[in-house]
Amino acid sequence: MKKITTILLLSLSAYSLQAQNFIQAYQNKVDKVSQANITANLQSFGSFGVKTTGSPENTNALNWLKSQYQSYGYNASQITEDTFTYGSNTSKNLIITKTGTLYPNIYVVICGHYDTVTGPGISDNGSGTSILLEAARILKDVPTDYSIKFIHFSGEEQGLVGSSHYVNNVVFQNSARQINLKVVFNIDQVGGKIGNVNNKINCESDQSGQATNNAASLAMTQQLASCTTLYSPLQPVMSNAYASDYIPFENKGDIITGFYETVRSNNEHTVNDTFANIDPTYVFNVGKASVGALQHFAGATTTLGTDDVLAENPLEAIKIYPNPAHDVLNIEMPKDYKHFNVEISDMNGRLLMNAENEKVLNTSSLVNGMYMVTVKSDKNSVARKIIIEK
Repeated sequence: MKKITTILLLSLSAYSLQAQNFIQAYQNKVDKVSQANITANLQSFGSFGVKTTGSPENTNALNWLKSQYQSYGYNASQITEDTFTYGSNTSKNLIITKTGTLYPNIYVVICGHYDTVTGPGISDNGSGTSILLEAARILKDVPTDYSIKFIHFSGEEQGLVGSSHYVNNVVFQNSARQINLKVVFNIDQVGGKIGNVNNKINCESDQSGQATNNAASLAMTQQLASCTTLYSPLQPVMSNAYASDYIPFENKGDIITGFYETVRSNNEHTVNDTFANIDPTYVFNVGKASVGALQHFAGATTTLGTDDVLAENPLEAIKIYPNPAHDVLNIEMPKDYKHFNVEISDMNGRLLMNAENEKVLNTSSLVNGMYMVTVKSDKNSVARKIIIEK
């Protein structure tokens, strides 16, 4: 996918209206994102070679995806295919459906394409593919208010052929809507590049096309950015949607959002888009943000399960005060925490302060508004919102 990024300037007050509260049950699921799984998925994806739409390699990748979902426990009724033609070639979109409890007929779509051109496409888009797989594995038995569709599109590189077919023949039939969607969350090219500073992620909203859904897309993307701050170490950067599989949905009036790497590798569509050239840790961190955001969008249960209780974050006992704060902010750590890092960011994800092992922070340089305080230890992290009021 070729990307053009335009930074959006958002007011702090508008952003803060969409901010979410930290939910421990969501964090516990985020903590299940496995670097080993992400890496294995990326390497398996690369092993199929160049997965041009309709090629045997493309079909092999599709069959591998299906086998992965089957290994997670998804049954035949949950795994469907959408067949389309491109020229003389035939290819398939893969759709996995997880039914919601309160709104089973309204869907959150999380999607990415699995076709590639020229090279194995580890970043474009093995990265998105691996994250979808990991999110589906983790959330398989987690109750959600809304239904979720995990969709792997083919034909993206030929002009969004697969996603256009799905929208025009499955979501809509004879121009009549068949599937009601809450949001379409697209993940494309989030592999980063080894050697780059990969600590930011573009959060994409629709600010062109149909004007009627632009405001809703921006609001949803602000929520995506907030989840990124809450559940990952990445800093969100607001940007515009462009030329990926969410566009056919947008053209029909649906609400879209998405992730795309901030520092562009420029390896897409070349033989250099290989595992050796991406940053697996970056994909892992985007995976954390994705699992946090997907739970938020789908209304995942906030009740801690038995395994969640065992994984409870001891940093939750932290005290950060006063709130609202003026010129000084106190960090009261739980017992036995001697080494920690404190970051203060604005609600656009811009890092403003960074301190190590400091329990009293001078906040006199911060203007009035809402901020995110993130405290990290070797094994855990916790985020809290604070207000500066002078």
